[in-house]
Amino acid sequence: MAKKEKLDPETEALIQWCTEVEGFLVAGGATLAQAQEHIEEQVEWFTDMFYDGLSPEEAAKAALHD
Repeated sequence: MAKKEKLDPETEALIQWCTEVEGFLVAGGATLAQAQEHIEEQVEWFTDMFYDGLSPEEAAKAALHD
């Protein structure tokens, strides 16, 4: 069985943040699949927002009004 790779704390925080963004996108009317696809397609944009200090809700609002 393959051993799971340990992620650094910053990567773990980014993944958690994206998961929260996903929830706000779904609350805004996207399906879970649409939210996940959008985050995957725009991963650099979302990563920039994470490092710029936007909250998950602010990032989702930006994505919904893009």
